[in-house]
Amino acid sequence: MTHPPNAPAPAAHGTAAAARPDTGVPGQPGPVSPGSGPGAAPGGGQGATERPPGAWAEAREVLRRTTTTEPGRLRVLGAVLALLVVAFGAVTAYQVVDRTSYADDVVGRSQPLSADAADIYRSLADADATAASGFLAGPQESAELRKRYADDITTASRLLVRAAASTDTDGAAAHEIATLSEHLPRYTGLIERARAANRQGLPLGGAYLRYANLTMSSQLLPAAERLYAAETERLRRDDTEARSWPYPSIALGLLALGLLVAAQLRNYRRTHRVFNPGLLAAGACCLIALLWLASGHALARSGLAEARSHGQASLQVLNEARISSLKARANENLAVVNRGAVLADDGKSDKYEVDYAASFKALTAALDSAARLADDDRGRGPVTAARTHAVEWRERHTAARERDDAGDFTGAMERIVGSRGSTGQSFDEVDAALGSALAHEQDEFTRAAVRGRDALSALPYGVAVLAVLGAGCAVAGVNRRLSEYR
Repeated sequence: MTHPPNAPAPAAHGTAAAARPDTGVPGQPGPVSPGSGPGAAPGGGQGATERPPGAWAEAREVLRRTTTTEPGRLRVLGAVLALLVVAFGAVTAYQVVDRTSYADDVVGRSQPLSADAADIYRSLADADATAASGFLAGPQESAELRKRYADDITTASRLLVRAAASTDTDGAAAHEIATLSEHLPRYTGLIERARAANRQGLPLGGAYLRYANLTMSSQLLPAAERLYAAETERLRRDDTEARSWPYPSIALGLLALGLLVAAQLRNYRRTHRVFNPGLLAAGACCLIALLWLASGHALARSGLAEARSHGQASLQVLNEARISSLKARANENLAVVNRGAVLADDGKSDKYEVDYAASFKALTAALDSAARLADDDRGRGPVTAARTHAVEWRERHTAARERDDAGDFTGAMERIVGSRGSTGQSFDEVDAALGSALAHEQDEFTRAAVRGRDALSALPYGVAVLAVLGAGCAVAGVNRRLSEYR
C-alpha cells in the first residue's frame, strides 16, 4: 500500500499516543506515583514512613494544653493545694512529736538524772563528814553515826547504778560514773582501816582518814560535781529544744492558707461566686491547725519556762547551798582531827579551816540567792530556816575554835560533834531545811514541766487529721469547678 507524499506517517504499533497539538500552554506535570521522584527508593519500591512524635513532644503538648486551658490550670491548682496542705500537716506532726519527746525527757529523764547527780554528791559528802564525826567520837563510834554512813554509801551506790542505766555510754556523764564506781570502793576501804586503827587507839587511824578524805576531795566529789554539771547541761539542752518554735511548720501553714485565699479570689474573679465551699473548708482546716499549733506551743513554752525559772533555777541554787554546807561540815571535822597538821598554800593557816571559811561563804551566798528566787511561802519558809541555822552554826563554830585554840580539845570536840548545842546539830538543821526546800521546788518543777508537755500531747494527731481533711476539701472544691467544663 502506498501513501500520498508528505502525509504524516501513522503511529507505529505499540507506541504512545500521538502528540497533542501545540496549544501554546506548557504541559502540566502528572501525578507523582509512590516511589517516584527524588529520594524514591531504588526500583520504585515503598519509601520510609514519617516518624511518630517523641515522648518529649507529647509531654510538651500535654503541658501546653494544661497551661493554656482552664480545666488544666484547675487540675494543677488542686494538686498543688492538696500537696501543700498535706506537707503542712506532715511537717507539723514531725516537729511537734520531736518537741514532745524533748519535753518528756525534761520531765522523765534529764531533770531526774540531774537531781540524782546532786544526791550522789550529797550522799558522798555526808558520808565523808559522818566518818570524820565518828572518828572524833573516839573508839566507841555510835551506832547512829555508823548507820548514817552506811545509808549514805548505799544511796550513792544505788543512784550510780540508776544513772549508769539511763546515761549514754559514750558521753561525759558515763566517764564520771566510771570514775565514781572505781574510786568509791577504795574510799570505803580506807575508812574501814581508819576505824580499825581508831578502835585500837593507834594514831595511824588519822592518817588513813586523811587519805580517805583526799580520795573523796580529789576524786569522788569532783567527779560527782562534773556529773551534776553534765546532767544539768543536758537538761538545759532538752529544755531549749522543747521550747524552740516550729518555724518550718508555721511557714508552711501560712503559705497553704495564703494560696487557699488566693484560689478563692481567683474563683470569685472568674465566676463572681463569693465562696467555694470546698476551698472555704480547706482554709478553715488550715487556720484551725495554725491556731492550735501556735496556742499549744505557746502553752508548752510557758509551762517549761515556768519550770525552768521557778523550779530548776531554785533547785540549782539549793543544790549549790547543800554542797557548800557539806563541804563546810567535812572541813570543820577534819580541822579538829588534824589540828593544824595540814597547812594552806600560805604555809601558815590551817588548810581545813581556810576551806571551811570558803565553803561557808559559798553557802551564805547560795542561801541569799535561794531566798530571792523563792516565789511562795512554802518555798521561802525552809530557806529562811536554813539561813537562821547557818548563822547559829557560824557562831557555834567560832566558839569551838576558841576552845581549841585555848587548849581545851575536849570542849572543842563537844561543840563540834556533841548531841546538843553543837555545830553538828546546826549542820543537820541546815541540811534538813535545804532538803524541805528542794522537795518543794522539785514538786513545783515537775508540775510546771508536765503541764507544758501535756499541752503538746494531742497536737500532732489533730493537725494530721485536719491536714488530710483540708487536702480533701481543696480537691473537692477544685473538682466542683471542673465539673462545669464537662
